[in-house]
Amino acid sequence: MLNEILARRVLIVLGKGGVGKSTFSAALAQIAALSDDCALIMECDARAPLAATFGVDPSFTPTQVAHNLELLTLDGRAALEEYLRLVVPTRMLLKAVFASRLYQFFVQAAPGLRELMMLGKVFYDAAQTDAKLPRRVIIVDAPASGQALSLLKMPTAARATFGDSVVGKEAGSISKKLRDRRNSAIIQVTTADSLSISETIETHAQLRNLDLAPAAVIFNRMPPFEFDANDIAALTNRRAPNTRKKDLEHLAELAKSELNRATEARKAIAKIRVETGGPVLAIPEHSGMSGIELIDRMAADLVRHREDQPTSRAAHRH
Repeated sequence: MLNEILARRVLIVLGKGGVGKSTFSAALAQIAALSDDCALIMECDARAPLAATFGVDPSFTPTQVAHNLELLTLDGRAALEEYLRLVVPTRMLLKAVFASRLYQFFVQAAPGLRELMMLGKVFYDAAQTDAKLPRRVIIVDAPASGQALSLLKMPTAARATFGDSVVGKEAGSISKKLRDRRNSAIIQVTTADSLSISETIETHAQLRNLDLAPAAVIFNRMPPFEFDANDIAALTNRRAPNTRKKDLEHLAELAKSELNRATEARKAIAKIRVETGGPVLAIPEHSGMSGIELIDRMAADLVRHREDQPTSRAAHRH
């Protein structure tokens, strides 16, 4: 499953705020960069948390943060202006457009067009090649689920609104690329809390109705099964020298709590599989880690998953 996902050109990662979506995006990009591919992370959060994590300034221009790994902050207005540079014939005319009051009003009044150009930027960059790096994988750290849905709906809405105009045709092209499952994939990230599970299932259903069903759900922060019922019973019944009964009871309660948490997480994974009908990949919890350390550890987890899975013929073809 992971090999097939990494064979695509554009990977869009979404999920409820706080589930580790950005960390997963960076870890996935690290895996893509291990091959001969160049991975480019596009983060949609204007606060640019990944730029801060990697210690670089937010930029609409790709910044190298590791070997074969680049990062940019995806900005709707900058994407729109870049698009205009591609379609407006002369620099003088372009300068006049940018300086006009009509353009400034248009930019403020048409946020949907900026969202459309953000997706246009994603697929434009994915198509670019270089003699030394012939294949570029784009990992989009998308906004939280609700905003991400609006972003992904925009090409279809714009195609219907603008018809056969230049913008309408561009929207149709982007919509087609989003649905090309040989080259594009959507990945959801969730954790075990009930709100995240509900939002994941609801978002998955909406994406499926848009013919944008996610390729996989990543279940992040899976608690380990470090204790079982026998361990808890042993702690409860143990009579160790110099150990107070209350201390043993406290340890037993902690072990029971961890066992319950892991059991509930396993039930949540089963529920997601039933409700979505798709694969779910569990990533272990790494308490006390953050930043680059957590990204590296999550990438190592993904490498192990990748090594455990055979590469399909489809992954070889694309």
